[in-house]
Amino acid sequence: MKTALVLGAGGFIGSHMVKRLRKDGYWVRGVDLKAPEFSKTEANEFVYGDLRDVNFVSRVLQYKGQQGNFYNEIPHKMIESFDEIYQFAADMGGAGFVFTGENDADIMHNSVSINLNVLEEQRKLNESYEVNKTKIFYSGSACMYPEHNQLDPNNPDCREESAYPADPDSEYGWEKLFSERLYLAYSRNYSIPVRIARYHNIYGPEGTWNGGREKAPAAICRKVANAEDGGTIEVWGDGEQTRSFLYIDECIEATRRLMDSDFIGPVNIGSEEMVTINQLVDIAANISNKTIYKNHIDGPLGVRGRNSNNDLIREKLEWDYYLTLEEGIRKTYNWIHRQISLIEINQNLIPDKEEPKTTSKELNPISRFLKWMDD
Repeated sequence: MKTALVLGAGGFIGSHMVKRLRKDGYWVRGVDLKAPEFSKTEANEFVYGDLRDVNFVSRVLQYKGQQGNFYNEIPHKMIESFDEIYQFAADMGGAGFVFTGENDADIMHNSVSINLNVLEEQRKLNESYEVNKTKIFYSGSACMYPEHNQLDPNNPDCREESAYPADPDSEYGWEKLFSERLYLAYSRNYSIPVRIARYHNIYGPEGTWNGGREKAPAAICRKVANAEDGGTIEVWGDGEQTRSFLYIDECIEATRRLMDSDFIGPVNIGSEEMVTINQLVDIAANISNKTIYKNHIDGPLGVRGRNSNNDLIREKLEWDYYLTLEEGIRKTYNWIHRQISLIEINQNLIPDKEEPKTTSKELNPISRFLKWMDD
């Protein structure tokens, strides 16, 4: 049985990758500061810890068998390396988090610390066993592309070879570019097998949808779901900035193909279906069967235009996306609408009746609501 270590397994993409790897027959250890927010992890073993702590990273990279024994001490000669590592852990969020400038130092320090720890401790582990079998995937970002190639919203240039001369529009983008080069350097100098992707706006169910770190599809779906028919939602800027968005299942499939290939990357993983933010609002509004008006306000915007170019991934991996943006937003909108409904049930309906004296606190919001109705 192949083994995998998923770093950032409590997050959106990481938790979905855990599910896919388990489906593919892997033994999986998940690692994060927190468990997945919206579903129980499917990892064989889930370890809580801070990947900025080099001592913790040193231990978490060690595979000790399939009995869930991270905390057990075993003879050093019995310790092995994982077959694959998926590195999703990072300090990140949507435009409201990345582009304010208030979080730049934390974004750069935290994410770089994690990547340095992972690579250096894996290098030491490899030297200890004189084998470099562990393949490491690094989740980069399209935010590393130069701002000067993304000024025209109708014709942004995000070909892989357009990355230089470098000029990302945020410290988040600079960190992603540096870390990408860090993985390539460790691959060249220490023969660590790496695979690198540049993700383009991944979205879908079980992603962050409120609180300030959510990305555009989730934020817009939430705003539309909360609005009345004929209501107005706020849109940052004039709404004519363009983006493409890739549904989570397709991201996971492309990532697995990259890991199974001999191609190192970096390679774009995204959709080429580019829309304006105004059009994204219209798609969500149509799905909701509401008339929604837009109030354009000042806010963090990022580059004027960004769209994935998939020529390279089609050539190297024979992969392409198939789900339309409307189909993906429909799935995402319906999921966010359910989350809002659960909150309303929990906050508004339950307190109106005396809570049963049984084990209601152990029940989830829907179960409590159904029990309340039965009473």
